[in-house]
Amino acid sequence: MQIRNSQATQPPPWMSWVLFAAAGYNLVWGAWVVLFPEHFFTLVGMEPPRHPAIWQCVGMIVGVYGIGYAIAATNPLRHWPIVLVGLLGKILGPIGYVDGALIRGELSPAFGWTIPTNDLIWWVPFGLILWAAYRDRPLKTPEAEAVPT
Repeated sequence: MQIRNSQATQPPPWMSWVLFAAAGYNLVWGAWVVLFPEHFFTLVGMEPPRHPAIWQCVGMIVGVYGIGYAIAATNPLRHWPIVLVGLLGKILGPIGYVDGALIRGELSPAFGWTIPTNDLIWWVPFGLILWAAYRDRPLKTPEAEAVPT
């Protein structure tokens, strides 16, 4: 009988460090956008948004992700769904940027300055955490599923 239980497996410490770093980054970035919604645009030479509350909502969402990453850091293999949702956002964000800025021209290319630190640097570590969680999933064998008679 071969059953693996992610509750018993201790993940490597780097996984928690990465997730705590992502949590801190997202909380700081989200607070910056909520408190100073025009600052990023000034830094990259873009016109500030006409409706900064929409940009502040983005900051709030990013900050909430930070809370999720902090929770996931306590047990990365158990809380892999949080990491999965985060990785999906970090993949879909750049896709949206390419579509909006580079293909349709609706977004300034300067907005791309957010992509490396908000998204790209997290792809590999989040992917490795998810791979480890997948490998650590419980395996059921015919012997484990057999009903005692």
